[in-house]
Amino acid sequence: MKLDGKVVVVTGSGRGLGRAYAEALAAAGASVVVNDVDRDAVDAAVAKITAAGGTATGVVAAVGGTETADELVGTAVREFGRLDVLITNAGILRDRVLWKMTDDDFDDVVRVHLRGTFTCARAAASRMREQGTGGRLILISSPAGQRGNFGQTNYAAAKAGIAAMARTWAMELARANITVNAVVPVAATEMTKTIPAFGPVIEESERTGEPLPDWLRKDEGLGTVEDVTGLVVFLASDASKDVTGQAIGIGGDRLALWAHPKEKAVAFADGGWSAEAIAEEWSTGVGAEPETYGMPAPKAPEG
Repeated sequence: MKLDGKVVVVTGSGRGLGRAYAEALAAAGASVVVNDVDRDAVDAAVAKITAAGGTATGVVAAVGGTETADELVGTAVREFGRLDVLITNAGILRDRVLWKMTDDDFDDVVRVHLRGTFTCARAAASRMREQGTGGRLILISSPAGQRGNFGQTNYAAAKAGIAAMARTWAMELARANITVNAVVPVAATEMTKTIPAFGPVIEESERTGEPLPDWLRKDEGLGTVEDVTGLVVFLASDASKDVTGQAIGIGGDRLALWAHPKEKAVAFADGGWSAEAIAEEWSTGVGAEPETYGMPAPKAPEG
Protein backbone atom coordinates (compact mmCIF):
# COMPACT_ATOMS: atom_id res chain seq x y z
CA MET A 1 0.00 0.00 0.00
CA LYS A 2 1.50 3.31 -1.11
CA LEU A 3 1.62 6.51 0.94
CA ASP A 4 3.56 8.58 -1.58
CA GLY A 5 3.24 12.30 -0.91
CA LYS A 6 1.84 11.90 2.61
CA VAL A 7 3.51 13.51 5.61
CA VAL A 8 3.28 11.76 8.98
CA VAL A 9 4.23 12.65 12.56
CA VAL A 10 4.81 9.68 14.89
CA THR A 11 5.30 10.54 18.56
CA GLY A 12 7.45 8.27 20.67
CA SER A 13 9.01 6.69 17.61
CA GLY A 14 12.64 6.32 18.65
CA ARG A 15 12.20 2.67 19.60
CA GLY A 16 9.70 -0.16 20.00
CA LEU A 17 6.28 0.06 18.41
CA GLY A 18 6.66 3.73 17.47
CA ARG A 19 9.86 3.09 15.55
CA ALA A 20 8.23 0.15 13.75
CA TYR A 21 5.36 2.44 12.73
CA ALA A 22 7.75 5.11 11.46
CA GLU A 23 9.83 2.64 9.44
CA ALA A 24 6.76 1.00 7.88
CA LEU A 25 5.21 4.35 6.95
CA ALA A 26 8.45 5.53 5.38
CA ALA A 27 8.81 2.24 3.48
CA ALA A 28 5.32 2.85 2.08
CA GLY A 29 6.44 6.24 0.75
CA ALA A 30 5.48 8.70 3.48
CA SER A 31 7.75 11.45 4.77
CA VAL A 32 8.04 10.93 8.52
CA VAL A 33 8.76 13.15 11.51
CA VAL A 34 10.36 10.91 14.16
CA ASN A 35 9.98 12.00 17.79
CA ASP A 36 11.47 10.83 21.07
CA VAL A 37 13.06 12.24 24.22
CA ASP A 38 16.28 10.33 23.43
CA ARG A 39 18.39 12.09 20.80
CA ASP A 40 20.42 8.99 20.01
CA ALA A 41 17.23 6.99 19.41
CA VAL A 42 15.84 9.69 17.11
CA ASP A 43 19.08 9.95 15.15
CA ALA A 44 19.31 6.17 14.79
CA ALA A 45 15.71 5.90 13.57
CA VAL A 46 16.12 8.71 11.03
CA ALA A 47 19.42 7.23 9.83
CA LYS A 48 17.87 3.80 9.31
CA ILE A 49 14.91 5.21 7.40
CA THR A 50 17.06 7.35 5.11
CA ALA A 51 19.57 4.54 4.55
CA ALA A 52 16.67 2.42 3.29
CA GLY A 53 15.71 5.14 0.82
CA GLY A 54 12.99 6.76 2.91
CA THR A 55 12.49 10.36 3.99
CA ALA A 56 12.56 11.40 7.64
CA THR A 57 13.54 14.12 10.05
CA GLY A 58 13.64 14.14 13.83
CA VAL A 59 12.34 16.17 16.76
CA VAL A 60 13.80 15.56 20.22
CA ALA A 61 11.15 16.64 22.72
CA ALA A 62 8.91 15.31 25.49
CA VAL A 63 5.27 14.97 24.47
CA GLY A 64 2.64 16.48 26.74
CA GLY A 65 2.68 20.24 26.41
CA THR A 66 1.41 22.52 23.66
CA GLU A 67 4.92 23.70 22.80
CA THR A 68 6.03 20.21 21.72
CA ALA A 69 2.80 19.63 19.79
CA ASP A 70 3.30 22.87 17.89
CA GLU A 71 6.94 22.00 17.22
CA LEU A 72 6.03 18.60 15.77
CA VAL A 73 3.38 20.00 13.44
CA GLY A 74 5.59 22.97 12.55
CA THR A 75 8.49 20.67 11.67
CA ALA A 76 6.30 18.60 9.35
CA VAL A 77 5.10 21.72 7.55
CA ARG A 78 8.52 23.37 7.41
CA GLU A 79 10.38 20.28 6.20
CA PHE A 80 7.75 18.62 4.00
CA GLY A 81 5.14 21.30 3.26
CA ARG A 82 2.07 19.80 4.98
CA LEU A 83 0.72 17.29 7.49
CA ASP A 84 -1.55 14.38 6.58
CA VAL A 85 -1.30 11.87 9.42
CA LEU A 86 -0.61 12.01 13.15
CA ILE A 87 0.14 8.88 15.20
CA THR A 88 0.14 9.48 18.97
CA ASN A 89 2.31 6.69 20.33
CA ALA A 90 4.44 8.38 23.01
CA GLY A 91 4.06 6.97 26.50
CA ILE A 92 5.68 6.00 29.77
CA LEU A 93 4.88 3.53 32.55
CA ARG A 94 4.78 4.12 36.31
CA ASP A 95 3.06 0.93 37.47
CA ARG A 96 1.96 0.62 41.10
CA VAL A 97 -1.11 -0.61 42.94
CA LEU A 98 -3.57 2.10 43.96
CA TRP A 99 -2.43 2.53 47.57
CA LYS A 100 1.20 2.88 46.53
CA MET A 101 0.73 5.12 43.48
CA THR A 102 1.97 8.67 44.07
CA ASP A 103 0.58 11.87 42.62
CA ASP A 104 3.64 12.09 40.37
CA ASP A 105 3.19 8.50 39.18
CA PHE A 106 -0.36 9.33 38.13
CA ASP A 107 0.30 12.79 36.71
CA ASP A 108 3.39 11.81 34.71
CA VAL A 109 1.62 8.99 32.86
CA VAL A 110 -1.54 10.99 32.21
CA ARG A 111 0.51 13.97 31.01
CA VAL A 112 2.36 11.97 28.36
CA HIS A 113 -0.36 9.55 27.21
CA LEU A 114 -3.60 11.49 27.59
CA ARG A 115 -2.61 15.15 27.57
CA GLY A 116 0.07 14.46 24.96
CA THR A 117 -2.52 12.84 22.71
CA PHE A 118 -4.83 15.82 23.21
CA THR A 119 -2.27 18.56 22.55
CA CYS A 120 -0.75 16.82 19.52
CA ALA A 121 -4.16 15.97 18.04
CA ARG A 122 -5.39 19.53 18.55
CA ALA A 123 -2.35 20.98 16.76
CA ALA A 124 -2.60 18.42 13.95
CA ALA A 125 -6.35 18.84 13.48
CA SER A 126 -5.98 22.61 13.31
CA ARG A 127 -3.38 22.27 10.56
CA MET A 128 -5.38 19.66 8.65
CA ARG A 129 -8.52 21.81 8.76
CA GLU A 130 -6.50 24.78 7.50
CA GLN A 131 -5.16 22.69 4.60
CA GLY A 132 -8.70 21.60 3.72
CA THR A 133 -7.71 18.20 2.32
CA GLY A 134 -8.66 15.93 5.20
CA GLY A 135 -6.33 13.80 7.27
CA ARG A 136 -5.85 10.94 9.69
CA LEU A 137 -5.50 10.87 13.47
CA ILE A 138 -4.35 7.44 14.68
CA LEU A 139 -4.37 7.25 18.47
CA ILE A 140 -2.57 4.38 20.20
CA SER A 141 -4.65 2.85 23.01
CA SER A 142 -4.18 -0.48 24.83
CA PRO A 143 -6.07 -3.57 26.00
CA ALA A 144 -5.56 -2.15 29.51
CA GLY A 145 -7.73 0.80 28.51
CA GLN A 146 -10.47 -1.54 27.33
CA ARG A 147 -10.51 -3.92 30.31
CA GLY A 148 -8.34 -2.50 33.08
CA ASN A 149 -5.10 -4.05 34.34
CA PHE A 150 -3.71 -4.72 37.81
CA GLY A 151 -1.22 -2.07 38.91
CA GLN A 152 -1.99 0.28 36.03
CA THR A 153 -4.51 2.81 37.33
CA ASN A 154 -2.77 5.68 35.52
CA TYR A 155 -2.02 3.86 32.26
CA ALA A 156 -5.43 2.14 31.96
CA ALA A 157 -7.26 5.39 32.67
CA ALA A 158 -5.22 7.27 30.07
CA LYS A 159 -5.67 4.59 27.42
CA ALA A 160 -9.42 4.40 28.07
CA GLY A 161 -9.55 8.17 27.70
CA ILE A 162 -7.71 7.96 24.39
CA ALA A 163 -10.37 5.59 23.00
CA ALA A 164 -13.07 7.98 24.21
CA MET A 165 -11.32 10.91 22.53
CA ALA A 166 -11.16 8.97 19.25
CA ARG A 167 -14.95 8.53 19.29
CA THR A 168 -15.52 12.17 20.17
CA TRP A 169 -13.11 13.60 17.61
CA ALA A 170 -14.48 11.30 14.89
CA MET A 171 -17.74 13.26 15.23
CA GLU A 172 -16.14 16.68 15.54
CA LEU A 173 -13.79 16.28 12.56
CA ALA A 174 -16.06 14.38 10.16
CA ARG A 175 -16.99 17.47 8.14
CA ALA A 176 -13.29 18.18 7.61
CA ASN A 177 -12.77 14.64 6.25
CA ILE A 178 -10.41 13.83 9.09
CA THR A 179 -10.79 10.27 10.35
CA VAL A 180 -9.93 9.36 13.93
CA ASN A 181 -9.34 5.81 15.17
CA ALA A 182 -7.80 4.13 18.20
CA VAL A 183 -5.37 1.26 17.65
CA VAL A 184 -5.17 -1.39 20.38
CA PRO A 185 -1.82 -3.15 19.76
CA VAL A 186 -0.32 -6.23 21.40
CA ALA A 187 3.33 -6.95 20.63
CA ALA A 188 6.51 -8.43 22.07
CA THR A 189 8.13 -5.46 23.79
CA GLU A 190 10.17 -4.88 26.93
CA MET A 191 6.88 -4.50 28.80
CA THR A 192 5.33 -7.78 27.64
CA LYS A 193 8.55 -9.59 28.53
CA THR A 194 7.70 -8.92 32.18
CA ILE A 195 4.58 -11.15 31.93
CA PRO A 196 5.63 -14.60 33.25
CA ALA A 197 3.78 -16.59 30.58
CA PHE A 198 5.20 -14.45 27.77
CA GLY A 199 8.74 -13.52 28.85
CA PRO A 200 10.57 -16.86 28.42
CA VAL A 201 8.86 -17.56 25.08
CA ILE A 202 9.71 -14.11 23.70
CA GLU A 203 13.29 -14.34 24.89
CA GLU A 204 13.69 -17.81 23.36
CA SER A 205 12.33 -16.53 20.05
CA GLU A 206 14.78 -13.62 20.10
CA ARG A 207 17.66 -15.95 20.97
CA THR A 208 16.96 -18.53 18.25
CA GLY A 209 15.38 -16.35 15.60
CA GLU A 210 12.42 -18.74 15.45
CA PRO A 211 8.89 -17.28 15.07
CA LEU A 212 6.70 -16.96 18.14
CA PRO A 213 4.50 -20.07 18.57
CA ASP A 214 0.98 -20.21 17.17
CA TRP A 215 -0.66 -20.19 20.61
CA LEU A 216 0.85 -16.76 21.21
CA ARG A 217 0.23 -15.37 17.74
CA LYS A 218 -3.36 -16.60 17.48
CA ASP A 219 -4.82 -17.31 20.94
CA GLU A 220 -3.19 -14.32 22.62
CA GLY A 221 -2.82 -12.16 19.52
CA LEU A 222 0.79 -11.34 20.37
CA GLY A 223 3.53 -11.09 17.77
CA THR A 224 6.37 -8.79 16.82
CA VAL A 225 6.19 -5.01 16.63
CA GLU A 226 6.28 -5.37 12.84
CA ASP A 227 3.00 -7.36 12.97
CA VAL A 228 1.20 -4.21 14.15
CA THR A 229 2.39 -1.94 11.35
CA GLY A 230 0.00 -3.15 8.63
CA LEU A 231 -2.98 -1.67 10.46
CA VAL A 232 -1.23 1.66 10.94
CA VAL A 233 -0.27 1.88 7.26
CA PHE A 234 -3.86 1.00 6.28
CA LEU A 235 -5.34 3.65 8.57
CA ALA A 236 -2.90 6.22 7.20
CA SER A 237 -3.89 5.46 3.62
CA ASP A 238 -6.73 6.57 1.35
CA ALA A 239 -8.14 3.02 1.60
CA SER A 240 -9.36 3.80 5.13
CA LYS A 241 -11.28 6.98 4.25
CA ASP A 242 -14.56 5.50 5.53
CA VAL A 243 -13.13 4.05 8.76
CA THR A 244 -13.52 6.38 11.74
CA GLY A 245 -14.49 6.34 15.39
CA GLN A 246 -13.30 2.74 15.83
CA ALA A 247 -11.07 0.90 18.33
CA ILE A 248 -9.19 -1.72 16.35
CA GLY A 249 -7.00 -4.45 17.84
CA ILE A 250 -3.95 -5.91 16.14
CA GLY A 251 -1.25 -8.36 17.21
CA GLY A 252 0.38 -11.51 15.90
CA ASP A 253 -2.06 -13.18 13.49
CA ARG A 254 -5.08 -11.46 15.03
CA LEU A 255 -7.11 -8.45 13.82
CA ALA A 256 -10.11 -7.41 15.92
CA LEU A 257 -12.77 -4.74 16.23
CA TRP A 258 -13.40 -3.79 19.86
CA ALA A 259 -17.01 -3.20 20.85
CA HIS A 260 -17.96 0.20 22.18
CA PRO A 261 -19.45 0.25 25.69
CA LYS A 262 -23.21 -0.23 25.59
CA GLU A 263 -26.08 -1.25 27.84
CA LYS A 264 -26.07 -5.03 28.28
CA ALA A 265 -29.22 -5.56 30.35
CA VAL A 266 -32.10 -3.22 31.21
CA ALA A 267 -35.04 -3.40 33.63
CA PHE A 268 -37.85 -0.93 34.37
CA ALA A 269 -39.81 -0.04 37.47
CA ASP A 270 -42.76 2.32 37.44
CA GLY A 271 -41.90 5.40 39.46
CA GLY A 272 -38.19 4.58 39.62
CA TRP A 273 -35.92 2.30 41.63
CA SER A 274 -35.51 2.17 45.40
CA ALA A 275 -32.43 0.58 46.94
CA GLU A 276 -34.57 -2.35 48.13
CA ALA A 277 -36.03 -2.89 44.67
CA ILE A 278 -32.57 -2.89 43.10
CA ALA A 279 -31.37 -5.46 45.67
CA GLU A 280 -34.30 -7.72 44.81
CA GLU A 281 -33.83 -7.30 41.06
CA TRP A 282 -30.05 -7.45 40.81
CA SER A 283 -28.98 -11.09 41.10
CA THR A 284 -31.76 -12.52 38.94
CA GLY A 285 -32.27 -9.60 36.56
CA VAL A 286 -29.94 -6.85 35.36
CA GLY A 287 -26.96 -8.17 37.33
CA ALA A 288 -27.47 -11.87 36.61
CA GLU A 289 -24.53 -11.95 34.17
CA PRO A 290 -22.04 -9.33 35.35
CA GLU A 291 -19.28 -8.17 33.04
CA THR A 292 -15.75 -9.50 33.46
CA TYR A 293 -12.89 -7.11 34.11
CA GLY A 294 -9.13 -7.15 33.86
CA MET A 295 -6.96 -8.73 31.20
CA PRO A 296 -7.25 -12.56 31.26
CA ALA A 297 -4.05 -14.34 32.22
CA PRO A 298 -2.39 -15.92 29.17
CA LYS A 299 -2.47 -19.70 29.08
CA ALA A 300 0.33 -21.63 27.42
CA PRO A 301 -0.67 -25.03 26.01
CA GLU A 302 0.01 -27.94 28.35
CA GLY A 303 2.94 -30.13 27.57
